[in-house]
Amino acid sequence: MKRLALAAGLVLLATVPFWIGNSYYTNIAAQILLYAVFALGLNVLVGYAGLVSLGHAALFGIAAYAGALFINAGAGHLLAILGALGVTLVASAAFAVLALRGTGLGFVMITVALGQIVWGVAYRWISITNGDNGVSVATRPAPFGLSLATAPGFYWATLIVFLVTLGAIAVFAASPFGTGLRGTRDQPRRMNALGYHVWAIRFWACVLSGLLTAVAGILFVYYTQFISPQTTSLTASAEVLLMVIAGGPATLLGPIVGAALVVIVKNVVSGYIERWNFLLGAIFVAIVILMPEGLVPGTARLWRQGWRAFRSRRSIVIAGSAEPKP
Repeated sequence: MKRLALAAGLVLLATVPFWIGNSYYTNIAAQILLYAVFALGLNVLVGYAGLVSLGHAALFGIAAYAGALFINAGAGHLLAILGALGVTLVASAAFAVLALRGTGLGFVMITVALGQIVWGVAYRWISITNGDNGVSVATRPAPFGLSLATAPGFYWATLIVFLVTLGAIAVFAASPFGTGLRGTRDQPRRMNALGYHVWAIRFWACVLSGLLTAVAGILFVYYTQFISPQTTSLTASAEVLLMVIAGGPATLLGPIVGAALVVIVKNVVSGYIERWNFLLGAIFVAIVILMPEGLVPGTARLWRQGWRAFRSRRSIVIAGSAEPKP
């Protein structure tokens, strides 16, 4: 059943441009996959490492700015992508060295400070970032002849990147490194006593998270063909954190469901409801109260409880019907 569900899901995703038939909604679907990659990257820290970051939009913006600046400097798309990945990996390592000096609330506050520093640099360093006017990208690549200038082409390219990212996260979660990272989340002192280097494990988790965030940032700058300081703001970091928490941390599907929820409310529902922020906040509060573990684990829990109740009632009915009647 799981394999059939996986195959059906892949077919459904691959055929989105055909059954949607609208470039706007195809772009929304591509945006969901883009932010799902971003949320999966943050989930490495929030879900598997237990480290809440409110500065990940800074790494997202660094990758987008680096890619845009490399392209505008005359570099080819491949070189620009590799350069953006390299710059963001260096920035992720620097962020990790500074942020891992604290844990819990200390880690959160350091990431907030680092994110605000990046936002300030993007806003004030006008000679490089062009300030509020942002940086534009005139062209999109055409890998293997697939033009990303059209909505279906960009969606399929984003889908391939998303599937590769999802597969990488699945391998990571099942690997000894993923197990060790969860150990540092649950029992850091015991892991340290067993001989594991807790700081090093968390450091490499931050680098992996930064790598996936960089991939999402590069996709974003090709999607919008524009990058501004607003992309690196604290609000953007909180938004992607909301995706992870709402969907379910430390799960594969949770960040994807959370990304779909936020993107749909922000871009589709907002066209019909003026105060869509209030609606999104109400949904998040309801999730925290009714499903504190997130939508995906919470839905699975309710399904199991309902199935057990149904089987129990069915057993009682069958037992009652089997009793001899006087």
